[in-house]
Amino acid sequence: MAKTGPKLLAVLLCVLAAALAPAPGAHAWSDSGFAKRPDVAYPIPGAGNDLIGTLTTYQVRKGDSLLDVGRWFGLTAREISEANGHLDWWLPPRGRVIVLPTEHILPPGARTGIVLNAPEMRLYYYYPSPAYRWRGKHLVKTAADGASLRPSVVYTFPVGLGRYDWKTPMGDFVVRGKTRNPTWVVPQDIYEEHLERDGEAEHVVAGGDPDNPLGLFRLELTLPEYAIHGTNNPWGVGLEVSHGCVRLYPEDIEHLFHKVKVGTPGRIIYEPVKFGWRDGALYVEVHEDLYARYPGLWKHAAQQVERLGLTDKVDMKKLEAAVEAQTGVPTYVMPGPEPGSGERG
Repeated sequence: MAKTGPKLLAVLLCVLAAALAPAPGAHAWSDSGFAKRPDVAYPIPGAGNDLIGTLTTYQVRKGDSLLDVGRWFGLTAREISEANGHLDWWLPPRGRVIVLPTEHILPPGARTGIVLNAPEMRLYYYYPSPAYRWRGKHLVKTAADGASLRPSVVYTFPVGLGRYDWKTPMGDFVVRGKTRNPTWVVPQDIYEEHLERDGEAEHVVAGGDPDNPLGLFRLELTLPEYAIHGTNNPWGVGLEVSHGCVRLYPEDIEHLFHKVKVGTPGRIIYEPVKFGWRDGALYVEVHEDLYARYPGLWKHAAQQVERLGLTDKVDMKKLEAAVEAQTGVPTYVMPGPEPGSGERG
């Protein structure tokens, strides 16, 4: 039997703790409770594998809302609702056992730094990651940075994004700074919007102010005017409510803030249809086309199959059903029964 190294053992214990941690009853949901939610690190899968986590279930209790249940399990009400046939966020049926979409296909591309997939409304952070360094006014990365920091685990957090009229931008970035209790200097266009809406507005909101939408921690990006930060309204996570910035639950941004180094590279991508493998089985994970970038999601999915060379691997009827359902849950799309499902071909 292979020896279990201390790093892998720590990862396994972290995952086990999260799996065994009891969810509080309806009477126990509180900010202080959420602040103690376990932080889960997933081992990065080996070559030829793309899935992390496993699906879990939860029995709805009296007084539960999907907002609270989602936050406790590192999800959002939106994710849980879509995974369970669009359940009511506020009044899910008491006693019903629901699927928690705690299994994810990793985003396409390099597994390093911060990767945010906008349609999924989910951020992935590969830890540790190489970091650029400032040399004068320029960011540079030395060979030693990349050689010495090879990611071993990945963290994932749900996010809130920009409204349709203030879309979160796609593209590459570098974390250029970190701020505790950030002061919000309100951009002029946002100031004017608030003034028109409320009849009054502030040009500056002090750090730590309960009305500060940046929350208590901020990662500043090389994307001009944009940041990854906390929020004073946790229920906005999973929604398009910001002016383009990325919002995390207060407990998640605190975890991320302490792990990410200045100089960490990142990218925001847009992929509503993700394909991934697990032990030779092919899955697809489909999300809403959040910013309506594709004239038809089915057409895009079919093009992805061709582009990725999966034509002889995919049952197109299964793919069509997955695109129609848009559950956000990895779904087996190869011909025949899913391995280990117990179904007969």
